[in-house]
Amino acid sequence: MKGKVSLRIADLNDTALVASMHARSWASAYRGILPDTYLDALPTERAAFWEARMRDIVDGAGSVLIAEHAGEPVGFMCLVEPDETGSVLVDNLHALPGHRGLGTGTAMLDEAARWARSRGARRMHLSVLEQNAAAIGFYESRGWTFAARETDHMAGIDLFSLLYVFSLE
Repeated sequence: MKGKVSLRIADLNDTALVASMHARSWASAYRGILPDTYLDALPTERAAFWEARMRDIVDGAGSVLIAEHAGEPVGFMCLVEPDETGSVLVDNLHALPGHRGLGTGTAMLDEAARWARSRGARRMHLSVLEQNAAAIGFYESRGWTFAARETDHMAGIDLFSLLYVFSLE
């Protein structure tokens, strides 16, 4: 699919769409990393998660943006207002399977930087599972730098997440 990526701000009416895209992306990216039983239950689990999360977002905690190609939703990201250190958390950034490698993620990161700068942020940060080599390569190729390795717990298993940062200065 060719064409420009457009981004729009999500609202409460987009909650089910965001939850569905999140579940589909994780089920693809984390197969073989997280238990299949967990990944297969994601549609229900992510729906409940995003019902609460979107209310916080629209109440001022940040912003969710939906990426579209020719009007078709192909990804999303969630940004959290700057913390006390002046850093914006890129809480989620997902391009749907079959829509990766088309510039969607890059367009979202570019918008994340613009959004963060407009709020006076000095940097952005995110966390990525250590086994997610594709995501790590994506972020590193766009100037993000490794900052820390942290213990994590997901789907009933212990694993490691890597903290990446991107300077806006």
